[in-house]
This record gives sequence, structure tokens and C-alpha cells, in this order.
Amino acid sequence: MDFQLVKTRELLLELSISDVMCSQVVTIAPDAAMSTLREVLRDYGISGAPVVEDDRLVGIVSTEDLIRWLAGDDDDCSIGERMTTDPEYLFADQSVAYAIKRLEDPEGYGRFPVVDRHSKKLVGIITKGDIIGGVLLKLEQEYKEEEVRQFRASHIFEDIAADDKEIYLFYDIVGKDFDRAGKASTRMKKNLKRLGIRPDIIRRLSIASYEAEMNVVIHADQGTMKYRIKPDEIVLEVSDRGPGIEDVEKAMQTGFTTSEDWVKEMGFGAGMGLSNIKNCADKMEIRSDPGVGVTLTIRIWTEDRHETE
Repeated sequence: MDFQLVKTRELLLELSISDVMCSQVVTIAPDAAMSTLREVLRDYGISGAPVVEDDRLVGIVSTEDLIRWLAGDDDDCSIGERMTTDPEYLFADQSVAYAIKRLEDPEGYGRFPVVDRHSKKLVGIITKGDIIGGVLLKLEQEYKEEEVRQFRASHIFEDIAADDKEIYLFYDIVGKDFDRAGKASTRMKKNLKRLGIRPDIIRRLSIASYEAEMNVVIHADQGTMKYRIKPDEIVLEVSDRGPGIEDVEKAMQTGFTTSEDWVKEMGFGAGMGLSNIKNCADKMEIRSDPGVGVTLTIRIWTEDRHETE
């Protein structure tokens, strides 16, 4: 059960809404007649539909809107006259974790239209059922990959004749580029699987590297992620060029954040990054030079150690 919970949490951080949303959406035009809405809702078994004009979301119409129209004395009118304008929606590149937070909002939204951040066009719709189905499918794929894995890192090191054996992996991180945010961590995870690193080690590294990568994307102009894989430990070093951290001790406090509001609206910058990293690492070091940048070093041991750090 612990394995499943940790794995699921990791996927909620990695997956974006576009990975699990339903892209086949029943829509209706604003100039359609209200009298046609009943058939649309009945034929497709839905309780509401996005109202779309030129592929852009302009409103939402629901069963409640239909009932109010039927109960009134108004003649047939257009959907646009009865729809809810300025509807709530999510962006396709936002995290699944953020979608869950919005779906559990006290206002009680059961589904959200999904819009492309750049084109503003409607690209899908997401519900709790979509998230559950998408995560379960991804879990199944992950388990199958682990079952067919044929190589282990220890075998690779055993086959190399050298006094010191290390493997280096480098990744570039671009600040403020949320389209590629998390991609370096995802590529790293695949490589660690190919090397046969133990699944529990990979999970800890995945969470730590994702949180570190997101900190660079949110706060810095650019950065690098370097992995040094040794027979007994994996060292992750993340360096960035940016404002640095004024007060490291304060930044380590759970919930503390300096992220701007627009970043929080995207579902990032909740102030959990450094504390999550610390929980995953066997040893963590932060070197900050305000106005220049930050270097974060994370060590995770792949073998038992009896050292006192």
C-alpha cells in the first residue's frame, strides 16, 4: 500500500491535465436554440456542455439553465442568452494535482473545461473520473516497465574495470518555460530505470528532482541539473542563475513561498519544494549567493551506510 501511495503521489506531480483529460467534448454554439439543448443533453447523457465559438470557450450551459428556461414564459431563445458567461476553466499544461485541488473546491465543480494556454481554444474536459482512469492506466504502464526491466546498475558497474566508476547525466533547465517544466526530471527517471536503479531510490530521486527543477523554472533565468551515479550513491546537483535565496532557513519552512500570484494560479509555488526535497534526501546542502544563484546538492545512498552525518 505504501508503494502505491508514493507512486500515485509522484504521478500526480508528473502528469499534466492534458495526459488524463477527455479530448472528445460535446459542445454547442451560442446561436443554437435553447429548444435543441434538451436533445443534446439526453442523447449524450451529459448534464451540461461548453459553449464554443470559433473553437474558443465563451460559456457553459447546463441542465439547470434548461429547467429555468422551460419553467419561464419566454419564447425560444439562443443558448447565448441563457448560458453562464466567463466560465471557470483549467489550462492543459497545469498539473493533475492542481486539477484535484480545484475539483475539491467547496464551490462544488464536478468538471472543468480545459483550454490551451496559448491559443485559448477548448481542447478537452476533465472530471475526477478522468483523473482516476488516467492515473490507473499510467500505474499499469509503470508496473509493466519495471517487470520487463532486464538490467541492474550493479551489473553495469561490475562489468567496468576501473578504480573509480561513475556515470554522469546533464540536463539544461530554462527559467519561466512552463511548457517544458518537469521534462528533465522525466527524462532522468527513464534513464535511471534503464540503468536498473531500485524503484524506491528512483521514486525519491524523481520527487526531489522535480521539486528542484520547478524551483529553477519558477525563480531563475536558467539552470542545470547534473547527476553523478556511483555504485553506492547518487548525487544530484541543481544550479541556477537567478535571485538566490535571501534566508535559507526561512525558505526551508513548509508553506513559505516567494512565488508571484500568477505562478500560484498555475498550480505551482506552494512553498513545499525544499521540505519535500529534504524528506527524500539522505543528505542535502544549499549554497545561495543572493543576486547570483543557488546550488542545491542532494545525496541519496543506494547502499546501507553506517556513517554519522
